[in-house]
Amino acid sequence: MKITLVNPYELGRQPFGLAEAAAWLEREGCTVVCCDLSIQRLDDYLEADTDLVAIYVAMHTATRIAIEALPKIRQLAPAASLCVYGLYAPMNAALFRSLGVQTILGGEYEPGLVSLVRRLKTGQAGEQTEPEIRLDKIDFIAPQRGKLPALSRYASLIHPDGSHRTVGFAETTRGCKYLCRHCPIVPVYQGRFRVIPADIVLDDIRAQIREGARHISFGDPDFLNGPGHALRIVRVLHDEFPDVTYDATIKIEHIVNYPREIRTLRDTGCLFILSAVESVDDGILRELDKGHTRADFIAALAFLRATGIDLTPTFVAFTPWTTLEVYLELLRQIVELRLVESVAPVQLSIRLLIPAGSYLLRLASLAGIIEPFDRQLLGHPWRNPDPRVDQLQQDIQAWVAQAERDDLPRRAIFQGVWERAHRQAGIAAPPLAPDCAGKAIPRLSENWYCCAEPTGEQLVSF
Repeated sequence: MKITLVNPYELGRQPFGLAEAAAWLEREGCTVVCCDLSIQRLDDYLEADTDLVAIYVAMHTATRIAIEALPKIRQLAPAASLCVYGLYAPMNAALFRSLGVQTILGGEYEPGLVSLVRRLKTGQAGEQTEPEIRLDKIDFIAPQRGKLPALSRYASLIHPDGSHRTVGFAETTRGCKYLCRHCPIVPVYQGRFRVIPADIVLDDIRAQIREGARHISFGDPDFLNGPGHALRIVRVLHDEFPDVTYDATIKIEHIVNYPREIRTLRDTGCLFILSAVESVDDGILRELDKGHTRADFIAALAFLRATGIDLTPTFVAFTPWTTLEVYLELLRQIVELRLVESVAPVQLSIRLLIPAGSYLLRLASLAGIIEPFDRQLLGHPWRNPDPRVDQLQQDIQAWVAQAERDDLPRRAIFQGVWERAHRQAGIAAPPLAPDCAGKAIPRLSENWYCCAEPTGEQLVSF
């Protein structure tokens, strides 16, 4: 059987979701081709005699691109069975089925892919028999990354001195044990997570280091969901490759509650930690059920700075509860904490996305604000009670996009955001202190973002 696996987009990462699926399907005796639309074209990798096209949707942007790519896929492989798998597949199942996709697989999707292949081999191409969401434990195998583009074609690590390092991408767990209301993982995993065995993770990392990786980006929703598991992996990584660095995504409350573990991360090569701070307003944090407060964020930042690990905070700057004063306070806090260089400018424009099945739909405070599901948005539209806030978000989004295209430095972009926000609030923008930006820190060349409504920009060509 001839199969093409398609990755629409995953933040500039070489996708584990394709590499692992390829390994499982090759073990079934299939001929597997991988196509990453962020850097490749369908025409070069999808042929008319393809039996199955399986599209991996790990994030909202990937889902939108997948929908746009479906007509082209059908044109190039008219007889192929269509499958969409990954986190965003089950929450958009009805939409995908209306577009002609026969099989939807979420959660631990690998056994479902194998079942689908066996079903197709026996001529049973009819109604899906595999569960849309499977959460039981599976036996992972070594991923097959050889069919993907070289690591050098993906996002790189940029040091403050301008030097670059090739980045590998690894996952040690899937899912998350927390129930943050706005998180897209929650409707699928519902507070559960699954561990990928340490030997599988380490073999995958070793293979990427052989291919030139000098920095590993751990893509777990939260690296300390299983602290012991994570520490075993980074200790071995550091013992074998002491010059290889890494980054990880970790909740603010974990940074506060696991100081010894964080110091171990420092000692084993962790350069920076991404953390979804989301807001500095305690009321909004409670609505999102984030599990931390503004004070926790400030304490976590101080601890990391004392420890020697940089913090890259991310935000959902615009929510239904955001006021002009709340937004201004976010900017003031970034200035006071000297985080301008640490915050990717796109984070200052992020507007809350409410996907199908979101736990936000359970909030009484959003009654009358959230609208019915919109197929084009792939989410529930909402409007801020103060139209000036929505206008500001659009202005900030446009400014940041243009400024990044013009390659302006982060301080200059922040200055533009600062002035626009104060102007919208009808007050004069105070001058920014010369040292407000803080020091430049290591960062990936592709920005991390989540829980955000789309900007409307086309990221790939087919």
